[in-house]
Amino acid sequence: MAAKAGTVDQNLIPANAQNTYTVRPKDLPLSCPMPGMYRWNSHPRVYLPVEATGEAKCPYCGADYRMTDSGE
Repeated sequence: MAAKAGTVDQNLIPANAQNTYTVRPKDLPLSCPMPGMYRWNSHPRVYLPVEATGEAKCPYCGADYRMTDSGE
């Protein structure tokens, strides 16, 4: 049986645990919480337009996202 996304047996990070996150172009489209985060204890997913200015703030939790120019 395949593991469900966001279950405790996965190696995910807690959502809304930091105030600032650095994201790369491979993380686009950017959403908060991000796909690698647990979602069971977080707010609804919202997509953030970080491409325009290189920065975005989540309207739910206030987390700041900053784009790095790393080409990964």
